[in-house]
Amino acid sequence: MPPWTELATEKKQRQLKSIPQEWLVSTPPDSTLDVTGFPETCGLLTAREIEITNTSVDVLLEKLACGEWTAVDVTTAFYKRAIVAHQLVNCLTEIFVDRALARAAELDDHFKQTGKVVGPLHGLPLSLKDQICIEGLETTMGYISWIGRYAEKNAVLVDVLIECGAVPFVRTNLPQTVMWPESFNNIFGRTTNPYNRSLTPGGSSGGEGALVALKGSPLGVGSDIGGSIRIPSAFCGLYSLRPSCGRVPYCGALNSLEGQDSVHSVFGPMTNSVGGVKAFMKAVVNAKPWLKDPLAVRKKWQEDEYNLADHGSGKDLCFAIMWDDGVVVPHPPIRRSLEITKAALEKAGHKVVDWKPIKHRLLADTTARSYRNIWNAASAEDYMITTSVTGEPIIATMELDNSNAAAAPFRPKKIGITAYQLWQVQKLRRDIRKEYLDHWEATISETDTGRPVDAIICPASSYAATPHGKNRYTNYTTVWNALDYPAATFPVTTVDPTLDVKMPRHVFYDDFDKGIYGMYDPETFKNAPICLQLVGRTLEEEAVIKMTEIVDGALAAVK
Repeated sequence: MPPWTELATEKKQRQLKSIPQEWLVSTPPDSTLDVTGFPETCGLLTAREIEITNTSVDVLLEKLACGEWTAVDVTTAFYKRAIVAHQLVNCLTEIFVDRALARAAELDDHFKQTGKVVGPLHGLPLSLKDQICIEGLETTMGYISWIGRYAEKNAVLVDVLIECGAVPFVRTNLPQTVMWPESFNNIFGRTTNPYNRSLTPGGSSGGEGALVALKGSPLGVGSDIGGSIRIPSAFCGLYSLRPSCGRVPYCGALNSLEGQDSVHSVFGPMTNSVGGVKAFMKAVVNAKPWLKDPLAVRKKWQEDEYNLADHGSGKDLCFAIMWDDGVVVPHPPIRRSLEITKAALEKAGHKVVDWKPIKHRLLADTTARSYRNIWNAASAEDYMITTSVTGEPIIATMELDNSNAAAAPFRPKKIGITAYQLWQVQKLRRDIRKEYLDHWEATISETDTGRPVDAIICPASSYAATPHGKNRYTNYTTVWNALDYPAATFPVTTVDPTLDVKMPRHVFYDDFDKGIYGMYDPETFKNAPICLQLVGRTLEEEAVIKMTEIVDGALAAVK
C-alpha cells in the first residue's frame, strides 16, 4: 500500500470521529437514487428543525434578527441536516460542531445583552468550499499532500462573513486540483447528486451543490474559474451567482494555478432562493472588503443599479436568448427550459430576441480547450509539484470505470507553453472582449427600448447532471469567465422523459457535438433539475440579481 493511501485513510477516520454519533442514521440502499426526501423522514430532525431548514435565507435572517429563532437553534438544525446529507451523498470535508455552536452562542449572548444583531448575516450558518481557509483547520483542497496543513489565519472572506454575523459551520467536497466540473478526490471520495445518485452534482463546488440541494445549508460559498459555481448549481437546481472578478474577496484562500492572473477564480453564493444571493452579495460588498484584500473592487452595493436605473427601471426589459453556442447543441430538456422561460417573459410583458454568439469556440480555446491556452500554460507542472510531496497520482478521469476513459478536453497537456505564447493568448482574449462589448452594444438596433439587450439568458450546460465522469463540456459557463461577465443561475424545470423525447438530428457542428447528442437518454437523466443562466455585463451584479428576480417571478406566474 503506497504511503499516500495511509494518509488519506487516517484523515477520513478523523473526519468520521468528528461526527456526533447520535446524528448517524440508517441510510437507504445505493439503489435508492433520489434521496431528496430522506432528511425529513429519517427521524433525526424535529418538526421545528425541519421548519427551520426549509426556510429561505431572507426569512431566516428576519427571524434571527427579531429573536424568534436563536443562532444556536438554527445552526443545530442545519448541522444535523448537513450530517444526514453527508451520509447520503458524501458532501462534507471539515466538520467542527463544537466550534460552530460556540460561535452561535456568542451571537445569541450579544443579541440578548444588546437587543441588536452583529451584522446583516447575524446567526446564519454558512458552508464553505474546501479551499476557503478557516484558522486552525486543515484545508486540503482534495490534495493528500496538503493533509496536516492547518491555516494560521482566516481567508479574508471568512473574516468578512464573521464580521457580518455569519456562522461558518462546515466545509465541502471538491475535486483534486479543483479544475474539474465534477467532485472526486483521493481523500474524501466522490460526491453524488441527491436527485439521482447515479449522476454527478457537478463541480468543482459539487459538495456545496449537493449539500444546499438537500437543505443541509441555507447558503454555501463556491468558487468559479470556468463554471464551478454555476455547473453544480444547475445540476442541483439552485440559485447562484458568479460575480465579476474582485467583487468578492479571494485573498487568503487556497487555489490551483496561483499566479495565473488572466482568468481569475471568484467566490460566489449558492442557495435555494434568489433572495439568498442578494443577501450574501449585499452584506459582503458593504463590508468594504477592499480594505482587507488589495484585489477587491472598491464598490459598495449600488441600490440604483439593483433598481435597474440603467435598464429602464425594469419595465419592458429586452432579454436575448442564446439557444446554442455554435459549438454544442443542448439536449432537449435544456431547449424546453429556454422555451418555457421565453414564453413566461413575453407573458410578463418583456421582449425576447435571439442572441447571436460570436467566437465562443475561440474563447473556449484561449481559456481551456486547446494546447495553447491560459490554463494549460503551466497547470500540469502546478499539479505535479503539489502531488509530488506524497506521490499521490493525479486523477485523470472522474469515470467510475476508468479503464477506457477518454481524456476530458479541458484537462492539461503534459507540456506547457512559453511566456511569449501565453502573452499572445492573453492578447487574443483581450481583443475578443472588445469585440464582444461592441457586439452587445450593437443590439440596440433589435430591442426597441433605446438600449442594448438588458441581459442574456442561456444554458448553464448543454445537458442536465450527467453520469459520473461524463461532464466533458463546460463552455456554456467558461465563456463568461473569459469575458468576466457576472452570471446567475435559476431553476426552471426537471427532465421529463415524456416531454423531453430524443429527436433525430442529421446535422452537427462536428464530431464532438455529435458525441454530446449521443449521450442523451431521457431515462438516464430522469428527474434531474434544469437551470439556466442570466448573464449581465462586467461588475453589474446588482442588475443581474434584480433581473434574475424578475425572470424567477415570471416563471412562478406561469407554473
